[in-house]
Amino acid sequence: MAPKPNILIVAQEGRLSYEAILFALSLGVSSPDFAERLYIAEPRMGSLWKRDPRVKDRDIRALLEATGAKLVTFESRHFGQEYPNGNKIEALRVLPPNEPFIFFDTDTLITGDLSEVPFDFSKPSASLKREGTWPTIELYGPGYHEIWASLYDKFGMDVEEALDPTQPAEFWMRYPYFNAGWFYYSCPEKFGTLFEKYAVSIRKDPPKEIVCQKLNPWLDQIALPLVIHKLGGGIGALKTGYLDGETSCHYRLLPLLYAREPDETVALLEALAAPNPVKKILKQYEPFLRMIYQGRGDKVRNIFDRDDLPPREQNIRQKIKKAGMWMR
Repeated sequence: MAPKPNILIVAQEGRLSYEAILFALSLGVSSPDFAERLYIAEPRMGSLWKRDPRVKDRDIRALLEATGAKLVTFESRHFGQEYPNGNKIEALRVLPPNEPFIFFDTDTLITGDLSEVPFDFSKPSASLKREGTWPTIELYGPGYHEIWASLYDKFGMDVEEALDPTQPAEFWMRYPYFNAGWFYYSCPEKFGTLFEKYAVSIRKDPPKEIVCQKLNPWLDQIALPLVIHKLGGGIGALKTGYLDGETSCHYRLLPLLYAREPDETVALLEALAAPNPVKKILKQYEPFLRMIYQGRGDKVRNIFDRDDLPPREQNIRQKIKKAGMWMR
């Protein structure tokens, strides 16, 4: 894998700052050659924020910097507080242009060596750890093909070139749809420019076929497959089993990590959180305090059989909530 990519996550005040600590520590343990290639981007205060979104806790900032990460800020030009998922789009501006990159959500642990992942950075792709969350098909309304075709048409592309022919017509998996928990490409400037253009245009001037569809919080995942297709990538661009597998874990929230992830991932999480300087900071965030340090995570884990998990994430969430142990 040459040249070595830069790594990008987005952090801000609150939960994301604590998740960023775990991400940076896991990168340093599992993939140490990449520790100093980590950029942690924060949105700057501006007209699109009601209050300063940056990480203000000095101890958190010091711990993040001690991992070798670079803390950088970016301007929110289009999204901000109204759509914080847009941070991952606008943060791409902080990375050096013409250098390969991998973006990860902060609620991710690096569990293996990234240098062993067979990336072809000229062919972008993104996470397939997703469910059919968008679009919602209404009776007598447009179907999957009509909706996705309208989006590809809007940007001068042919949806037929992007389809997965192994999937049946009008089934959501036939149409490229990614989770934006990770994505990569050879140049953040090219990727980010298209991502920003498509997302802003879809929000401002959606095709008539999607005017009744909910865009928040799905806008980034609606625009993402269009960007990937335009740049020559797709679903099969990266061999499965690495990201969202042996090399990374997108856990989303700690109750879900304890419910469904393998023992090795739980052991890594708890080892990262054990040293006193780390523990002192992570305990400030109540879900981490309860889940990691006060044993609630083990109780959640005991509810589930990892070999026979409920089929959908929503079912897992509901089971944890019914037991009175959900936290976010």
